[in-house]
Amino acid sequence: MNNPITVLGRRDFLKVGLAASSGLWLGLRLDDAAALDAPATGDFAPNAFVRIGRDDSVTVIAKHLEMGQGVHTGLATLLVEELDADWAQLRIEAAPADASRYNNLKWGPYQGTGGSSSISNAWLQMREAGAMARALLVSAAAAQWQVDAGEVTVVKGRVRHAASQRESGFGALVDAAARLPLPGEVKLKAPRDFVYIGKSAPRSDGAAKSRGAALYTIDLRLPGMRHAVMLHPPRFGATPAKVDDTAARAVPGVHAVLRFDEGVAVVADSLWVALRGRDALAVEWNDSAALRLDSEAQRQDYRERAARAGQALRNDGDVEAALGAAPSVVEATYEVPYLAHASMEPMNCVAQLGEHGCDLWYGAQSLTSDQAKVAALLDIAPTQVRIHQQFAGGSFGRRADIGAGYVLEAVRIARALGDGRPVKLQWTREDDMRGGRYRPAATHALRGALSADGELTAWQQRIVCQSLWGGDGLRAGKVDKTIHEGASDLPYRVTNLCVEAHVADIALPVLWWRSVGHTHTAFAVECFIDELAHAAGKDPVALRRALLRDDPRRLAVLDLAARESGWGTALPAGRGRGIAVHRSFGTWVAEVVEVSTDADGGFKVERVTVAVDCGLAINPDVIRAQMEGGVGYALSAALAGEITLKDGVVQESNFDTYPLLRMSQMPPIEVHIVASEEAPSGVGEPAVPPLAPALANALFAATGKRQRRLPFRGGV
Repeated sequence: MNNPITVLGRRDFLKVGLAASSGLWLGLRLDDAAALDAPATGDFAPNAFVRIGRDDSVTVIAKHLEMGQGVHTGLATLLVEELDADWAQLRIEAAPADASRYNNLKWGPYQGTGGSSSISNAWLQMREAGAMARALLVSAAAAQWQVDAGEVTVVKGRVRHAASQRESGFGALVDAAARLPLPGEVKLKAPRDFVYIGKSAPRSDGAAKSRGAALYTIDLRLPGMRHAVMLHPPRFGATPAKVDDTAARAVPGVHAVLRFDEGVAVVADSLWVALRGRDALAVEWNDSAALRLDSEAQRQDYRERAARAGQALRNDGDVEAALGAAPSVVEATYEVPYLAHASMEPMNCVAQLGEHGCDLWYGAQSLTSDQAKVAALLDIAPTQVRIHQQFAGGSFGRRADIGAGYVLEAVRIARALGDGRPVKLQWTREDDMRGGRYRPAATHALRGALSADGELTAWQQRIVCQSLWGGDGLRAGKVDKTIHEGASDLPYRVTNLCVEAHVADIALPVLWWRSVGHTHTAFAVECFIDELAHAAGKDPVALRRALLRDDPRRLAVLDLAARESGWGTALPAGRGRGIAVHRSFGTWVAEVVEVSTDADGGFKVERVTVAVDCGLAINPDVIRAQMEGGVGYALSAALAGEITLKDGVVQESNFDTYPLLRMSQMPPIEVHIVASEEAPSGVGEPAVPPLAPALANALFAATGKRQRRLPFRGGV
């Protein structure tokens, strides 16, 4: 891992600070040589996290994509806390693509957003950036006032010396601060001194989004911009064989019809005209290499594979012997389907090519990866690919496309047009639902052994799933962890434990979906432990408690969720509670779902209780929002989420056939945050995995029927 923070040398600092001309820049970078090579253009070198203006404004440079999760607010909170700025001074700018300065410290030399890593990787980095700025301002004030720096305080953006009653805003000190040597080390606040951290500061983007003023790529209009849509083949792997574009070109406003390996693009004055042109295309597809997957046949194949031994991922004790000797063996198979990301803003990107390189406008989740792929396509240097970061209307992993699919499409179209004008490629929701990337389908076959007194003596789990890496899922000899994370690291104390995997090599494009592998492993594990508890005649919470005695943080959220939900208290007939607990991305979450059922086999989720331990709570409101959003997202998938294929064609196309949770279906959600001074972990993803198993377990408690296949579309 690279150092989270270093500082500009004297020469760099002056160069950048003076060139900025409107305020004080603090550079935080990875090595001095890189900064020395940075151009002294005055348009602010990209190795800065904070800029302080003469108008007292504090601009925080956010290295992570804001896609609704509140990361801009979180990053700014860390920096403003140590700077002792006033929240009203705050402005936020998105960082450009530059991994040497805006590296995700958990991922190595790579700038990107995901895996609930934003706050945890920037926890010290942003605080040190703020503390360093504060130290310079204090030193500048002390020098001007001829007082000891230790007597100077900063409160809500005002620098003060109490004894002399001198006071200043930040802006009046930036020139003097820019001429000072940088402090070697800075002292960070103790948690007891936090002003913003742990409080619910208002979201930096909340007002603009509420007013509709926030700018997303779908809103973007650039001078001379044209609009493009792509017609993709109905089956993955097919290519255009014959294209008749006569009618499409006859649509007024259509400028070009372009043929590529992956489809046919129509470029027009507006999106509406481009869509009309696309509708007029007549295309015959070459299906000779197309995928002709059928969901029902795939499910049967997965079940047959799961009945056989796979590649061992963990093998403790002697599972077969323990299963053979046990007086009671419980067996169950759990199945989850392909899922779409279904972000509210479909994929889009604006591309413009010129003699100086390529400019891109979009919500980029994998900035430097996309930058490198575009550079390779155009045979230019990565620095010639400039990404202008926009808000993203959701992602859930979709915009972290490791192939940069829709981005490269936009660039290819711009290159083919060759006129230097910007072109916006817009995927429709149908395009993304039928031709996007999916959470892999998976099958888990489990066997568990119980002793005569109900003790768990063996656990065997066989997983069949595609790898996000493709092929055999092997990298450096290790199986893609997204197939088995949450299972091979089973937290329950079982002496005889075996987890195996079959990696399905299927050409259907798959991608991380919110919570990634934990979404299917948690469903299988937490449903099966519930089945074992029932078979052993034990309370599901009590059995978990007994098997989690080595995992105090998991135990704590389990107990908190159980207590707050009223676990163990009586419910009316037809009602039931189910519980699940899971750790993902360094965060522990337990959820209790309460359901009611009706005589027709339907059910309603009445209430969800969430307990979360994400370390120190930076912004409780954002944490609650992420827990609630995660529950809603997971419930949406549990009730109806499913991508199915017949003869290789995706059957779902929009929210009519892939319904999302309606407001009327959203249950009351109570979120309880464990008080902690541990370093913060992520909150964007960990609320998702426990929901489906807790719901399945609640349905069993209410009806006595096990639900082992998602979604629960058919009721109970």
